[in-house]
Amino acid sequence: MSDLVQPVPANGAIRPRFAADSGFHADLKRRVAAYLEVQGAGGDQHEVFLTLKALGILMALGVTYGVLVFAPVTMWQACGLALLCGVLAALVGFNIQHDGGHKAFSRRPWRNRVAAASLDLIGASSYLWHWKHAVFHHGYANVSGHDTDISVGSLVRLEPHQQRLAHHRWQHVYIWLLYGLMAVRWQLYDDLREVVNGAIGPHRIPRPRGWAMAWFVVGKAVFVGLVLVLPMWFHPVWAVLLLYGLASYALGTVLALVFQLAHNTAVCDFPLPSAADGRMDRSWAEHQVATTADFARGSRWATWLLGGLNFQVEHHLVPQLSHLHYPALSGIVEATCRDHGVAFREHPSLWSGLVAHFRWLRNLGLAPAATSSSAPH
Repeated sequence: MSDLVQPVPANGAIRPRFAADSGFHADLKRRVAAYLEVQGAGGDQHEVFLTLKALGILMALGVTYGVLVFAPVTMWQACGLALLCGVLAALVGFNIQHDGGHKAFSRRPWRNRVAAASLDLIGASSYLWHWKHAVFHHGYANVSGHDTDISVGSLVRLEPHQQRLAHHRWQHVYIWLLYGLMAVRWQLYDDLREVVNGAIGPHRIPRPRGWAMAWFVVGKAVFVGLVLVLPMWFHPVWAVLLLYGLASYALGTVLALVFQLAHNTAVCDFPLPSAADGRMDRSWAEHQVATTADFARGSRWATWLLGGLNFQVEHHLVPQLSHLHYPALSGIVEATCRDHGVAFREHPSLWSGLVAHFRWLRNLGLAPAATSSSAPH
């Protein structure tokens, strides 16, 4: 599984075991190695570009925050600035933290750690992200009971093996509000609960210790201080809470949509392991392709703003490479899939991906729970 540590199995569940490589993954690794031999991994040039991009995004976020808190603006202007803060915070996650968390931002470990820690700046925990995303999600994408990204509680049904409840028939309508509330939940509640319980959903995780715990506490304190305590020295409490809500709504919505388009549409599979021994039908690499979709591959703007996360298939297969490589790797991955008879999944545009996600939510809200890898289309 690339550079991932082995996940902690879900309580009472057998850890899924992927089939042996059919030759697809080995061939893909050879082609990627050949690409890197010709193009190089980017080295200092890529790192300089990533660093400048990161500094630009952080500067834009800092200036927007400074104007919002310290400049004399109208309430309507403040609302616009708050929404912009939320979007810029999402860009921090896409372009800085994500590569850093996958050790792809730099060849120097300390720079990867600093980039990964930018997640704490926008209110989440880089420690918990490692377990939720790098371990459980990347290890077992779209596997019910193991991928924590598709198990979000009873209010929303994102995968076909989850029990359908009556209110799910309206989830394609109300989910847009829930996406916006997602950031507030993990900023102020979920992270704290998961650290105290030592668990993410059904998965046991080691609680942070030493420097990891210190950074978790400091990160939360700095975030709360910047978004709530400091602004309340200059503005009414109700205004600060309103603007924090708007910024968090924008952050949560943008983050949710980008990741949902990659995994929660009808073109993606939701396979189950064997109940007897946990065996999966596909190899790990083929599983990543089957459960993941690209979108808007031809849009340079989407690629730049989203940190290459519109190339999710490529990212899942080679997460150790920075997002600067994804457009070039896309053709290599697609050609390898074609040569090995592996279906490559994508949405031609951002809009088509959004429509596909909307339809997926609507169909799941009406369909009974699946008992196999089948899903409503």
